[in-house]
Order: sequence, then structure tokens, then C-alpha cells
Amino acid sequence: MPLPVTEVERELRHTRRVRFEGYKRADGLWDIEGHLTDIKSHDTAMKTGVRRAGQPVHEMWIRLTIDRHLNVLDAAASSDAVPYPGGCEAITPSFKRLIGLNLARGFRKQVKDLFGGVKGCTHLTEMLAWFPTATIQTFAGEIPEERDDGRRPFQLNQCHALDTTSETVKKWYPRWYENTRVPR
Repeated sequence: MPLPVTEVERELRHTRRVRFEGYKRADGLWDIEGHLTDIKSHDTAMKTGVRRAGQPVHEMWIRLTIDRHLNVLDAAASSDAVPYPGGCEAITPSFKRLIGLNLARGFRKQVKDLFGGVKGCTHLTEMLAWFPTATIQTFAGEIPEERDDGRRPFQLNQCHALDTTSETVKKWYPRWYENTRVPR
């Protein structure tokens, strides 16, 4: 269901698009790619000159190569359009420091520690926060939700609908349903 229509006239001024694509590779590894663009609908005066309407202010990419255990084996970043040419894109080689991290174990905190503030690029760092969930969506159907080892499915207790005391869990994951609410 879309948002309700506003009753006040408006003019589009800015569009940010963030897109993720997940690829299963022939060698058994996975590539997860993020792409961010910021585009103004009007000419914008910047310190480095006027950015014409429709030209990206930001166009940035990150690719993480991971294994089935969500370990980062390789990382690449690229900045094709930036507000401060010669400055912004100089940080992209630093994103190799993501190698060795795990997307499921403290990834977002480690990213903040590695690239927060002046240690990274705000836009690339923000985009990294979406990699764990984009990866989980990429893996959907590739790894069984209910494993033979007796562990509950990873997604349970990760959002309100999948609270183990919810009707959703009662219906779709009855083995894991908890009849009473337990404080977490």
C-alpha cells in the first residue's frame, strides 16, 4: 500500500537510490554489490562548480565477496561521482580493511569503528550497514531455514512479526512458538 497522497503541492528536489544485487559465483562464493546515487532535480551550485540537474552528486559502489558463512573474503569500493573530486574517492582503497569481517557477527559496529567520521566516506559507510540484510535476502532459499542441528531459524526474534510469541510464528514456525511473552 503506498503512502497517502499529500494535500500540499510539492516539487521533487532530490532522489537518492540505493540498490543491492547478490550474485552466486561459479566458484561457490557470493558477490554482494551496493550502488548509491544522489541526483538533484535542479542545477546545484557547489564549491567545485555547478552540478547540472540530473547529474549525480554521488555515484558510489561497494562489492563484498563472501563465503557461505558470511565471511568477507574481498572488498572493493568505487566512487564515480563525488562532490569533491580528488578528495572523496581517495578513501576507496581503505575499504579493503573489510576483509576478514563477518556480516553476522558485529559487522555494523566494526564498520563504524573502521570507517566512522573522518576515517571513511559517510555515504559508503552508511551503505555498508545494509549489507547484512541484503546478503540474507540473497541467501534466501539457498540455506534451509530450519536446520537439522536443532537451532531455531535465524530470523526469529529479529522483528516484531517474527517474535516467537507472535501469531505469525505460531502459524508458520509452530516448533519455535513460545506461548508466554518473556522479557528480552
